[in-house]
Amino acid sequence: MTADAERLGFVAIGRNEGERLKRCLDSLPCDDHPVVYVDSGSSDGSVEAARASGAVVVELDPSKPFTAARARNEGFNRLLEIAPQTEFVMFIDGDCELAPGFAAAALAAFENAADIGVVSGRCRERNRDATIYNRLCDLEWAGPIGEIRATGGIFMIRRALFEQIGGFDPAIIAAEDDELCIRAREAGARIWRVGADMCFHDAGMTRFGQWWRRAVRAGHAYAQLGAVHGGYFAPERWRAIGWGLVLPLAALAGVPLTGGWSLAALLLYPASFIRTRRNLVRQGATPDDAGLSAAFLTLSKFPNLIGMADYWRKRLFRRHVGIVEYK
Repeated sequence: MTADAERLGFVAIGRNEGERLKRCLDSLPCDDHPVVYVDSGSSDGSVEAARASGAVVVELDPSKPFTAARARNEGFNRLLEIAPQTEFVMFIDGDCELAPGFAAAALAAFENAADIGVVSGRCRERNRDATIYNRLCDLEWAGPIGEIRATGGIFMIRRALFEQIGGFDPAIIAAEDDELCIRAREAGARIWRVGADMCFHDAGMTRFGQWWRRAVRAGHAYAQLGAVHGGYFAPERWRAIGWGLVLPLAALAGVPLTGGWSLAALLLYPASFIRTRRNLVRQGATPDDAGLSAAFLTLSKFPNLIGMADYWRKRLFRRHVGIVEYK
């Protein structure tokens, strides 16, 4: 391995990803760059498959709670042990494949601006039209090019910045990437999205229950990051409370006093759908995509509220806050 190749290393994480993990590791340049795979208690042969691909494997101690944040931290540490000259680290999830050319585009962005600390790109759903839930994920991944507030869990970061801010917070079970980006910006670094495709994600969501569970996890993140970083996710929390709790309760509670007319307030839901769909079309979405997104965004306030309530219930009764899986 050349000194130039050691400037960049890869950390992949996963848990029972099966064939998705094999495609992920096959997309990484194991022959040219160090690759570490961190496994969180898989039982499907993921560890053996990772070793066969040429990756260095870290198996997390199951006596401690599994979180993506913890896995990435341990992968980072192992990467520096085997490649101490690493300057940039690419984090990728085991259900994603690295897009050709992204690593070069990210490195170019770092070279062009010394204050850019984190670089991401366009994440695309591998089987976008297989289910409406996959399609929703693909629409969610879209975003503006240039400086952004936060990236998802797949990105490239300067090693020095990661060390400076102390890596991921292992106690954060969802939106740990947002939390890291908050501290990165506080340290003076910019978060940047390049125009290149970054990865191809395989959500594998085929059931409404999976989507619901994923939305519950998002609500948990809104509550936990709000508790840690004050105003972060505040609009999302207020929307969940207003649309998921206050409006339906007020409509139902007012029935005895209004002879049922208070139920007319529920028409605000279709009104919200129409407004959201119109705004998405103005932002460039197709009418079909805008309608799908608007419908599920309207519905998501209920599972978001459940996730928020679950976080505060566990915190109030001092119960373990564990990961929320949807696959």
